[in-house]
Amino acid sequence: MPDDADSAPPFPPDRVAQYRRAGLWTGEPLGDVLRRAARAHAERPALVTVETRLTHAELDALTDDFAAGLLAATPLRPGDRVVFQSGNEAETVIAYYGCVKAGVVPVATLPQHGEREIAHLAAHTGARGHLVQADFRNRDLVALGARLGIGTLIVARAAAPDGAIGFADVLAAGRDPRARTALAAVEIDPLGLVALQLSGGTTGLPKVAPRRHEEYVYNSRVWAEALELTAESVVLHPLPIMHNAGISAALQPAHLVGGTCVVAPVGDPGPTLELIAKEQVTVLPVVPPAVAIRLLEHPQARHADLSSLRRFVIGGQRPSAELIERLERELGIRALQMFGMAEGMFLYVPPDAPEWARLHTVGATISPADEVRVLEVGGDEEVPDGTLGELSCRGPYTIPGYYRAAQHNAATFTADGFYRTGDLVTRHVVDGRAYYAIDGRIKDVINRGAEKIHAEEVEELLVRHPDVRSAALVGMPDPVLGERICAYLVLADGAAAPTVASMAEFLLGEGLAKFKLPERIEVVPAFPLTDVGKVSKKDLRADIQLKLAKEKEGIGA
Repeated sequence: MPDDADSAPPFPPDRVAQYRRAGLWTGEPLGDVLRRAARAHAERPALVTVETRLTHAELDALTDDFAAGLLAATPLRPGDRVVFQSGNEAETVIAYYGCVKAGVVPVATLPQHGEREIAHLAAHTGARGHLVQADFRNRDLVALGARLGIGTLIVARAAAPDGAIGFADVLAAGRDPRARTALAAVEIDPLGLVALQLSGGTTGLPKVAPRRHEEYVYNSRVWAEALELTAESVVLHPLPIMHNAGISAALQPAHLVGGTCVVAPVGDPGPTLELIAKEQVTVLPVVPPAVAIRLLEHPQARHADLSSLRRFVIGGQRPSAELIERLERELGIRALQMFGMAEGMFLYVPPDAPEWARLHTVGATISPADEVRVLEVGGDEEVPDGTLGELSCRGPYTIPGYYRAAQHNAATFTADGFYRTGDLVTRHVVDGRAYYAIDGRIKDVINRGAEKIHAEEVEELLVRHPDVRSAALVGMPDPVLGERICAYLVLADGAAAPTVASMAEFLLGEGLAKFKLPERIEVVPAFPLTDVGKVSKKDLRADIQLKLAKEKEGIGA
C-alpha cells in the first residue's frame, strides 16, 4: 500500500481543529455515517436503477456483505486501492459503499477508459484490485482486466473466469458470521483516504484527487443542505455514477438524508424522462448543458410529466442564460446553475438569488467555511471585484494537494493552501453577496460534455502516427456538447492526410479511450506561434471557429 503521508498531502492540523470546532467535521468515517442513516430510514427506498429497487436497510446489508466478503475472500486489506470500471448499475453502488466500509479505497475511473489510462492510474495509485462490469456496452472489460493483471480481478454481472472472483461470490463470503466479525474489528481513520477521484488536471493523464472520509461526508452534507434535500427527496443522476459529481453531488447526499437516488442510464434522454415521471424525481443535482439540450430536443420532452421536479441544476463552465430561459419557456423547468470540481469546491445559485445572478453566474459558495480568492493570472495578488482573474479556493472539502504530485502541487497551491483551479472567473457582488461567473480556462483542457480531455495526452499519441510530425488539439464550439475535439496536424513530407476514421483506428490501437478521439482533422503547413515561440492555440481556436461559421453560412445559403 502506498504511504499516504507522502502521497496525499494532509489537511493542516489547525484547519482540522477549526472545522471540527465549527461542527463541520464530526470525526466519523463515511461508512459509519451511512449505517446510521440507513438505520434511521430503513424501510424507505434508497436506490433505484433500471433493474433494481433497494430500501436503505437492503442496501446497507448488501454493502456490509460486500465489505466483509472483500476482506474474507480476497487478499485485499484496508488501505488497498481498487480500480473501478463499472457503469450505472446497482452493483457499482454496492461495491463502492462496500469498499468504503472495508477501508479499501476505490479509484474512480470510467468503463470507457482505455488500457493505457487504466494501466497508468493503477501504477500511479498502487492499485491491488480491479472491479469490472462484464456486460458494459461494446467493451470486454473482463478481458481488459485479465490483460492488465491489477491484483484481484472482481467481475460483476457475469461469471468470473479462472483467476478472478465474481461479485456474487464476494457477497456470499461476506455473509459468513466470521467475516462479519472481522469487518466489525476494522478501524478506519476519518482523516484517511476514502476515494481517489480523477481530476481535470492541466497536462497529460488526469491528476488524482485524494478525498478523505471526513471531508467527503461534509461535502455531501453541505450540498444536501444547499439543495434542501430531505428523506422525501428523489434524486436522479444521468451521468456516470463513479464521477465525483455522481458520488458527492447525488449518491451520498441523497442517502445521508434518507432519500432516494435514481441511477439512470447514461447518454439517452428517453429513459431519463421516463424515470423522472415514473419515480416522481424531485431533484436533478448536476445536469451538464449537453444533457439539458438533449432533454429539450427529445421528442418525448413536451409530453413528459416533469411536474415533480423541484430542483434542476445545470453544472458547467460558463453561465447558460439562453439554455435556462429555454428550459423555463419550453418545458416549464426553473433551472439553477452550479460549478463543481473533483478537488472539492462547489458554487451554486440558491433559489432566492437575484434573477441576474441566476442567469449570468454559476453561484456563490455553499459552505460558510469556503474561502475564495480571485487572483491575477500568474500572480498572487487579488484582483478587484468585476475583474477577470483565476479562481483560487480552500475550505473544509477542497483538497490540500493532489495524490503523488509534489512538483505539480508546489505550482498549483499557494503557500497558505489555496488551490489555483486554472479557471478564469469574475466575482460580482449583488445585494451584498458574492457570485462568480466562469469565463474560460487557463488549462489546456477540452470540455466535451461531461468529460474533460487533456490535450497533451492525445497530442502525445497523435505524433506517434508515422505520417504526423506535430499535433495540436483544440476544442471547437458545439451547441450540444459545449466543445468537440479538433486535431491540427503538421504532416511529414509527402504524407497523405489521415481521415478521422483512420486516425481513430490508430489511436484506439494506442489504447486511447473512444470519447477522446478527434472529431475533426485540420492539416496545416505550420502552427501559428506566440511571441515566446509556443503553439498559439488561441489562433487555432479562432481559425476553427471561423471555418465553422463559414460552413454554417454555406449550408444556410
